[in-house]
Amino acid sequence: FSKAALGGEIEVPTLGGKAAIDIPEGTQTGKQFRLRGKGIKGVRGSYPGDLYCHITVETPVKLTEHQKKLLKEFEESLSKGGGKHQPSGESWTDKLKGFFGA
Repeated sequence: FSKAALGGEIEVPTLGGKAAIDIPEGTQTGKQFRLRGKGIKGVRGSYPGDLYCHITVETPVKLTEHQKKLLKEFEESLSKGGGKHQPSGESWTDKLKGFFGA
């Protein structure tokens, strides 16, 4: 959750061990990352293929009271900032295009 929001490095399992990938800030569920040369070898190929990592952002559960308080403060700060923090929200240009039917 925090790595997806803030960005950072995570380790992912591969066929040959573990590999580290950099997650950019604001990463959403469903984002894919390609690790070149970390997949399986093709039937007729001599070099390994690519491994694709699909990101799933997990929502935290069983929060302490302090953690809940911090998340509520964070939610309030987002609501004061408008809809610009929602990746699925329409931008003003999208709304303008919708208005003119483009």
